[in-house]
Amino acid sequence: MATDPQPALAASPGKEPRTARGRATLRKLLDAAAKEFGELGFHAASISGITRRAGTALGSFYTYFDSKEAIFSALVRDMSQSVAEAAVEAMPSGVWGVAREREILAAFLVFARQNKEIYRIIDEAEFADPASYRAHYQDAAARIAARLDESVQQGQVTPGDNEVRAWALMGMNVFLGLRYGVWDESRPTGEVAAAIEALLRDGLAVR
Repeated sequence: MATDPQPALAASPGKEPRTARGRATLRKLLDAAAKEFGELGFHAASISGITRRAGTALGSFYTYFDSKEAIFSALVRDMSQSVAEAAVEAMPSGVWGVAREREILAAFLVFARQNKEIYRIIDEAEFADPASYRAHYQDAAARIAARLDESVQQGQVTPGDNEVRAWALMGMNVFLGLRYGVWDESRPTGEVAAAIEALLRDGLAVR
């Protein structure tokens, strides 16, 4: 079976919210951090800027996070989780192989258009938080490989090295999201996904 995304551990260790109100505040801080880091970059962003955008007191920040570095790491995990959830929601029931990858790509293009800051934040994570940067891509590749394994079992994808295939698909999706999600929204996402489906059928689909 395809791997379900695991819940992100958003707050600093030992500072996880225990109430609905606390979770709502944490959500506000993460959303504000996405704007702050996305617009200013890691080094120019500030905790005061995050709390100002969130409409929360400075003390609320330290209730859930130890530092600017801590919320940045949490944000990378949170964004990775959101990408995974978008993929799960896009998976049609009873559909495998290339058709499923087409739907997931279309969903990712929509996600990229709605969350353009993810590209700057993930790119900065390579230097600001290398462990989270690496985990973001490794986890995504593992999910794709699991989907391909399942599609092979269903007879919808030809057997092959699904780890290598997963990294290739992920790299393709990342740059398609940049081109048609962040830089240019004029192409319908379904049109882009259909073009990629035709390409994938040449290499993955059972004949």
